[in-house]
Amino acid sequence: MEIAVLALGCFWGPEIKFSKIEGIIKTEVGYCGGESPKVTYKEVCTGNTNHAEVVKLDFDEKIITYEKILKIFFQIHDPTTLNSQGPDFGTQYRSEIFYLNDNQKKTAEKILKDTNERLSGKVVTKISLIKNYCPAEEYHQKYLEKR
Repeated sequence: MEIAVLALGCFWGPEIKFSKIEGIIKTEVGYCGGESPKVTYKEVCTGNTNHAEVVKLDFDEKIITYEKILKIFFQIHDPTTLNSQGPDFGTQYRSEIFYLNDNQKKTAEKILKDTNERLSGKVVTKISLIKNYCPAEEYHQKYLEKR
């Protein structure tokens, strides 16, 4: 089992999309990249924590590769808009790949380079070492209850 942590705008839509993909065992929404190891939605929305809304994916690498997940990542959001996706604006809605090891970093750099060439150098997606991931448990539970 491996883990991918991806920021691609508001986490609800991407979580649903990734949850339907074969090989994705579990999805979880949360926040990553900020200065604090624990943060709330209200704090993130201030723009002062530097956290991004993320989807954490547990996946079976025998069924789906990290590379394939990143290709899907670039297909289901606009990696050319800085700190926004659709109607959502703010640093928490940025496009960012949080890697957990050197292999993930190398794969992310390759896929980002290929995507950037295809999109004429307009990609603003960042690649960063995972930092201060925290689940958005209270919102995730409320959302699941509404499904």
